[in-house]
Amino acid sequence: MSALDVQDLSVRVGAKRLLDGVSFSVDQGETVAVIGPNGAGKSTLLRALSGEIAPSEGAVLLGGRAPQAWSPRELALRRAVLSQNITVTFPFTVLEIVRMGAGDRRGKASDAVAEAALAAVDLAGFHDRIIGTLSGGEQQRVHFARVMVQLACGEEAHGPGILMLDEPTASLDLRHQLDLVAVARQCAARGTTVIAIVHDLNLAALMADRIIVLGNGRLAADGTPSQTINDGTVSRVFGVSSAVGLMPQPGAPFVLPHRAERLRA
Repeated sequence: MSALDVQDLSVRVGAKRLLDGVSFSVDQGETVAVIGPNGAGKSTLLRALSGEIAPSEGAVLLGGRAPQAWSPRELALRRAVLSQNITVTFPFTVLEIVRMGAGDRRGKASDAVAEAALAAVDLAGFHDRIIGTLSGGEQQRVHFARVMVQLACGEEAHGPGILMLDEPTASLDLRHQLDLVAVARQCAARGTTVIAIVHDLNLAALMADRIIVLGNGRLAADGTPSQTINDGTVSRVFGVSSAVGLMPQPGAPFVLPHRAERLRA
């Protein structure tokens, strides 16, 4: 059984169709990046995959069941989601935020998981800092650590889960972007399924085993980085004439835009 199945998924808001007949499956331990221009439906797709919104048509199956068929607690133990915009209005400390990923679990075991997550995101000495005093990138890393704790607690109970990330590197500097990619790849190596929305095509190629390209709410391409990130796809979906080359090692494509093009309707 696949970790996640998407069957002819469509999402409408009023008369506007945000997703239109999208279908794909994701295997356990696979790392998938979802790319596409603004308004392509990427965040809507992740919200549907996580169970935040229900399909207008078609189905999303997580572990063979629709996300809405799981109780909130069961769902939280099977998939962890890092949203694009997170606002914390109360003066929680960094450690308090990260411990929230463990839910109502307390004790030395959950504390150790929280400590490990903070170390993984390079925030080992930030336990008592108030979340609102941190930079945007530091706050993003705190929330990533929280999600990692949630994922670890769920996987302890039910085995490999799904990590869903919406623009996880948007506020991060280059070093911490690469750190996050490394942590995601380590999760996948342990059997976690990783699905990430990524704007940076070079980072997507570095991070993912497989890339799903959305355009106008439809599936425009699906394959390995070298199969999906090429001059034809980048021109057709993004409207950019580009020079797509290959890194000497490990052969991942990179994108160097030359000029914008007018997209075809």
